[in-house]
Amino acid sequence: MKAFEKIFITLALLFAIATKSQTTDWNLINSQNALDMISFQNSNPAASASYGSQVVQMGNNNNADLQLNAKTNIVIQQLGDQNSIYFNNAFSPKENKSAITTQGNNNIIDITGTNSISEGLHLNIKSDNKTIFMRNY
Repeated sequence: MKAFEKIFITLALLFAIATKSQTTDWNLINSQNALDMISFQNSNPAASASYGSQVVQMGNNNNADLQLNAKTNIVIQQLGDQNSIYFNNAFSPKENKSAITTQGNNNIIDITGTNSISEGLHLNIKSDNKTIFMRNY
């Protein structure tokens, strides 16, 4: 039943934040690709003309610590329990558009800085007990 609730909430969020619904074939969206569609639409420059951040957390004891500059457009989704994301882009004037999704329990993602390699980052973690440290200088 919890899986059904998560899928329903994810699909509801998809409908609420989709900005260009005319370009989306809604018949192709299912529980397997709903999060990817959200990430794609929110990180696509044509779909999002302004900067901002979106954080979706479904589960218990999740943490998202974001230190962002004014040119950061990031989408974070955490599905599961005890997940943590630390994202620091506050000291870089560079533009950054990223999407990070974690599905599982007890995952830690720690990203610091921005460079040309991390531009347009799409990070999807589908596992338990994983730690990722990324330093971009």
